[in-house]
Amino acid sequence: MPAQNQPAPARPRPVLRPVPLSPTLAVNEAIARKRREGMRVLPLGFGEAGIPIHPALARELAAATERGGYGPVAGSPALRAAAAGYWSRRGLPTDPAFVVAGPGSKPLLFGLLMALGGDVAVPAPSWVSYAAQSALVGTEPVRIATPPGEGGVPNPSLLADAAVRARAAGRPLRAVIVTLPDNPTGTLASEGTVRRVCEVAREHDLVIVSDQIYADLLHDPLARVPSPALYAPERTVVTTALSKHLAAGGWRLGVARLPDGPFGAELRASLLGIASEIWSSPPAPMQHAAAYAFAEPPELLEHVDRSRRLHAAIANAVADRFAAAGARVTRPQAAFYVYPDLGPLRGALREAHGVRTCPELTGLLLERYGVGVLPGSAFGEPEDALRVRVAPSLLYGENDEQRLTALAAPDPATVPWIASSLDRLSETLAALTVNAASPDLAPAAAL
Repeated sequence: MPAQNQPAPARPRPVLRPVPLSPTLAVNEAIARKRREGMRVLPLGFGEAGIPIHPALARELAAATERGGYGPVAGSPALRAAAAGYWSRRGLPTDPAFVVAGPGSKPLLFGLLMALGGDVAVPAPSWVSYAAQSALVGTEPVRIATPPGEGGVPNPSLLADAAVRARAAGRPLRAVIVTLPDNPTGTLASEGTVRRVCEVAREHDLVIVSDQIYADLLHDPLARVPSPALYAPERTVVTTALSKHLAAGGWRLGVARLPDGPFGAELRASLLGIASEIWSSPPAPMQHAAAYAFAEPPELLEHVDRSRRLHAAIANAVADRFAAAGARVTRPQAAFYVYPDLGPLRGALREAHGVRTCPELTGLLLERYGVGVLPGSAFGEPEDALRVRVAPSLLYGENDEQRLTALAAPDPATVPWIASSLDRLSETLAALTVNAASPDLAPAAAL
């Protein structure tokens, strides 16, 4: 017993598992911090669609607010039928019995990785949560470079090599994740590359998880997504959600299309068991609105088309600004992302600012200039690769009135508040390469 008036010996604290905040959400909080400090910021880090919710979707959600019951774990029959119709219209005939809904595509991905088990191949670069979720379920993410200009899909030859090495090491790959179109690069892999990945998956018995959440935001309205479900239907899971093409990220509603046949039935049973212990069932009011959305009434199709045109216009305008500043830029083909490589400016960045790594570059951009972007290292790139993901969709406006104006504009890049942001981006990029001894662009002032 401790002596009187002596503090009791400290008890050991529980050891917690360190899990960092997802970089895409962390940059959002960092931007909010700079705003609270009074800095005017360019929010180019968070991948939110930046489009108002369509009134018809809000109407459908409001009509279902009294639905408080849990419902089936897989989702309501109406939602699963609507999602099956959505995929069938895209050349993927789908049985509603093989559709599973969840509170967003991220929980569905997590459940799928738990059900599949084993190590998973992910593209490099790729969306931050693929590797993070793989680690959370206790497996090893194996990063595999993508072909030049074809983000979202591992190089088929490198995937085959990785599968052979993994099996020899006693940790065989179980799955490969692809993103069509891609986040972070905004590009789309070719049909030939996807077909070869499917051949490798068959040869090495890999399940393909195809994240197609941006499939309706191809900049070319005549282009089509070469889904692996077309070429390896027996082993491909396809996921999508409302968050990107309908800008309903906060509604948290996603769907997965499982393979038909015995394997798909086994995977469904496992996924539903996991879902029953984690989220029980998707939110009932959201399911009602999602069933309406996946039925694709004309008013929503028009809304998505206008969104696609807006995203294409601004993503390409941003690409032009980076190219004019001397960066290497692969022209975006989908969604609202640009992935410029500032490697050609490496010498000037080092001389003017002492920048040697991409986290140093993005830290400089935010802290000195109020420009929030994500480093390529957040997506699995080496830290010395000076590639950044730029998401300009939050430039569309500060409120819904401005966003609707941008959505209706024949030339969105000329809308005053968007044009001003683009000009400020150009000024910042110019300042990055000014010699440290020369006058620099002043830090972003308070509004």
